[in-house]
Amino acid sequence: MNHPLKAIFLLAALIVLGAAATSLPRLYEILAPQPPTVIPSTRVKLGDVTFTIYADGNLQGGNSRMLTAPMTGNPQMVLTELRKSGELVKEGDAVARFDTTEETYRLREAEADLAEAEQQVLGAGNEALAKEEELNYELIKARGDLRQAELEALRNPLLASIAARQNDLVLEGARDRLSKLERDYPQRKAAAKASIAIQQAARQKAKVQSETARRNIDMMTLKAPAGGYINVERNTNTNIFYTGMTLPLFQVGDQVRPGMAVAQIPDLANWEVSAQIAEQDRGHLSVSQPADIRVISLPSHRFRGRIKNLGGITGSPWERRFECRLTLDDPVPELRPGMSARIVVTTQTLKNALWAPAQALFERDGRTFVYAKRGKGFLATDVQLVRRSESQVVLTGLKQGEEVALASPGQTQQKTGAPASAAKAVAK
Repeated sequence: MNHPLKAIFLLAALIVLGAAATSLPRLYEILAPQPPTVIPSTRVKLGDVTFTIYADGNLQGGNSRMLTAPMTGNPQMVLTELRKSGELVKEGDAVARFDTTEETYRLREAEADLAEAEQQVLGAGNEALAKEEELNYELIKARGDLRQAELEALRNPLLASIAARQNDLVLEGARDRLSKLERDYPQRKAAAKASIAIQQAARQKAKVQSETARRNIDMMTLKAPAGGYINVERNTNTNIFYTGMTLPLFQVGDQVRPGMAVAQIPDLANWEVSAQIAEQDRGHLSVSQPADIRVISLPSHRFRGRIKNLGGITGSPWERRFECRLTLDDPVPELRPGMSARIVVTTQTLKNALWAPAQALFERDGRTFVYAKRGKGFLATDVQLVRRSESQVVLTGLKQGEEVALASPGQTQQKTGAPASAAKAVAK
């Protein structure tokens, strides 16, 4: 065999040996025995389980006095002045002001119209008085002419028939003229008064417009109805909003729609805590239910409170929450609006209940089940859910001490549970 052929065979042998060396670890992994899969598990326990709901909230004065943008006929108003949140004000102090440029222009126009209307009323009165004097003069003259014609007619027996006939015609004309004047006098006088009334109506309209503009200007300064700390509201008049985004507080330059709340002054004699609580916990809360409240800024003081009201559900479909307001029973002078608080509400204690960690419960296709230890494996076993918390579930259908898996044994079924809740259970 010549040298080129030997080189080719040697190269092929090296390639085969390299491929075999590369495949050996993978082949070992396939052929080598695999260690058994360890499934995390726990045992069902029997005991007293206390369910508690936790929530974060903000402190605010109860019976707050709201300061809202006035109804001035403008679709939008611009804030030119605004006090800051937490600022202390006295009764009557200005809290917010809006731009009054447009209303000031309207006031100037209304005042000019009012001044012109006053002159028109005065002119109409003088004109009516002049017309009345003219009517009275015409009546006096007509009566005089009639009397003169009657005296001339008395001479008719002494005059020729033609002259007597002329006197009779003059007398008839004088009577007709006086009769017409006396008949038209009320209408002509009423027409003069109507002219005055028209000008008076125009004056009243200008006066109302002037008073409205002046009142709107006064309303565009929001004053504190009582002393206290300012709490500026959030600006909901925005076209840009993303889910989960916190709306900014109102500030100078923002546009405000009529009726929108700009700020509030809480009544510091009645404190409240506002919190957002998960939707699934609402059924476990009720009005007047007691609660423990801790103010973050006052860690050494423990407050007691009660649920005042439960609001409507808000939020995205995957994170539905509702507003819960609680009263503070024992306030102290150190409290301030906006302080953060931690709320704890104990809702229920179940005696001698079977419970397991929440990870042990599975739901699928309308079934509620656990993977219970049966022989050497775990078998899906239907159970009845009594109550669920974020960390534990109380159930029936099992026995104390039974072993249940904390994960799907085949890793093919996905655990589905309720959305995250603020409720927690404590087993005793």
